[in-house]
Amino acid sequence: MADTQKEQERTKLHATIWSIANDLRGSVDGWDFKQYVLGMLFYRFISENLNSFINQEQKRAGVENFNYAKLTDAEAEIARDHILEVKGFFILPSELFATVRKEAINNTKYAEETLNETLATVFKNIADSAEGTASEDNMKGLFDDIDVNSKKLGATATKRNQQLIKLLTKIGKLSLGNYNDNSIDVFGDAYEYLMGMYAADAGKSGGEYFTPQEVSELLARITVVGKTTVNKVYDPACGSGSLLLKFAKVLGKDNVRNGFFGQEKNHTTYNLCRINMFLHDINYEQFDIANDDTLTTPKHLDDEPFEAIVSNPPYSTEWDGDGNSVLINDERFSPAGVLAPKSKADLAFVMHVLSHLATNGTAAIVSFPGVMYRGGAEQKIRKYLVDNNYVDAVIQLPKDLFFGTPIATCILVLKKNKPDNKVLFIDATAEFIRIDSKSKLNNKHIDKILDCYTNRQSQEHFAHLAEHQQIKDNNYNISVGSYVAPKDETEVIDISELNNRISKIVTQQQQLRNQIDAIVADLAGQA
Repeated sequence: MADTQKEQERTKLHATIWSIANDLRGSVDGWDFKQYVLGMLFYRFISENLNSFINQEQKRAGVENFNYAKLTDAEAEIARDHILEVKGFFILPSELFATVRKEAINNTKYAEETLNETLATVFKNIADSAEGTASEDNMKGLFDDIDVNSKKLGATATKRNQQLIKLLTKIGKLSLGNYNDNSIDVFGDAYEYLMGMYAADAGKSGGEYFTPQEVSELLARITVVGKTTVNKVYDPACGSGSLLLKFAKVLGKDNVRNGFFGQEKNHTTYNLCRINMFLHDINYEQFDIANDDTLTTPKHLDDEPFEAIVSNPPYSTEWDGDGNSVLINDERFSPAGVLAPKSKADLAFVMHVLSHLATNGTAAIVSFPGVMYRGGAEQKIRKYLVDNNYVDAVIQLPKDLFFGTPIATCILVLKKNKPDNKVLFIDATAEFIRIDSKSKLNNKHIDKILDCYTNRQSQEHFAHLAEHQQIKDNNYNISVGSYVAPKDETEVIDISELNNRISKIVTQQQQLRNQIDAIVADLAGQA
């Protein structure tokens, strides 16, 4: 799909979201509003996905013009077990998004009196359909954050239903595209747009940061350089899943062998991540997303090692640290001989990632810049990482790329089987364009960074390949600015030329004064 067409789709999507926001403005705050939009997107997607799947199966079986949506619920029940086994969820024809939307538009009484109750029942039935099956954990609670009976939508059932029908109508008009045909990622783009609209609310509601899609792509591409397939991908602070899903875009989901794994502490965001997986046609048996504190209660110890790990963990967040006597003996953290500070868990996530990384794997972690140069325990952990040759590269990114923070973050790249004992430092702070008051990486910027990372050579003012001894002599400071000198943009001034110009100005100034004195004297004589 051409970039112009993509932008047109994106503009339509943003206009629809803005229109819905205007409909709900004053009743639903930004954070809750996000849940309604994304939840309804999910409901529509899985309805259409299921309907399309069943229709295609029937067509392959020789039944032409079959339409699951037109079956009675009793007729559909016959195929429940088979559909659950394949898709992991089941929706009756009467409960499909298009059916409910059509009834709400055409039946005023239904829309005004029972729409909210119908939706609540539909959402419960979808989640309950997986109970006792292999997909139960991946379906449980997916609609918990969409409260269709909330008084925030309206004081009465009629008012709530009026808002819900607007939501159904406008979500129904969106072009969802196809994630595999290079069209826009509707869910990811909607989420990013909503985060931009309500960044303050997002920060207030758990300090979450959405990783911009172009940064997600850069991280994924770094970890798969030279590869066409990887065995299991992982994100220990997966948020809404945007980083994990870039592997499906970069490699193709079938080239991620044995699945997508992630853990997220915030329950609402954990739900969004699972929703996001389904929206990108990652079926329930292909992902395992857990909801708990990664640092204290890791859920994927039996699934590691992972060949590709990407993450954008919370910056300088608090954790148990040395307040929990068990952690110093935890095999994830003990090799460094010291724990990350209680007030700054950044390197705790790094050590966790390293322990889960396969010997042939690569990890790319978005990091707070201070982690690269601060002293104390963090310096000791960096010493462990550098001396054991785990640090492959450090890439300094431009400032103002992320929602909720203007800082210039960096990427820490880890490997366990490096071809040399050197660290590549890349200064990409100038690789951006400004769009809508934020910095953005475009394809040209991403390609330049990746080419430099792949070629692994020093480039004046852009990259430096540092020997181990140089880093050791620098007290294990691995901040990019300590190794890559910025280009001197100061204008070179010719002193002789400057003096000549000043002399001419002085001469001209004196001539003007003489002319003014003559005019004044002439006027005085006439008087």
